[in-house]
Amino acid sequence: MNAPQTMKIDDVEYVRKDPVPVTEGDIKIVILDRGFVYVGIVQVTVDGLILKNASNIRQWGTTKGLGELVEGPLSGTKLDKVGTIRVPAHAVISMIDVEQAKWNLF
Repeated sequence: MNAPQTMKIDDVEYVRKDPVPVTEGDIKIVILDRGFVYVGIVQVTVDGLILKNASNIRQWGTTKGLGELVEGPLSGTKLDKVGTIRVPAHAVISMIDVEQAKWNLF
């Protein structure tokens, strides 16, 4: 569910001041079996996933886990560009939505 941008109290409309980060989109962190973690533009297929402009997240560079990368790579994050990869459905453990604007994959 999206956060409301406006609300009305006693017939007065208030507009949200802080920006709401956009986490819904095609860019995702994908966790695969055997410990592989990628970030890329995800396309779901009948057989699994296609990740375009993908990078292997070799080193997270986080102190509180993988979830810190939702807001983009950190200074200690090490990415290895791999281009396009195809992932069979059985290999996908989970996918994490990220702030789309914080992951520059091009």
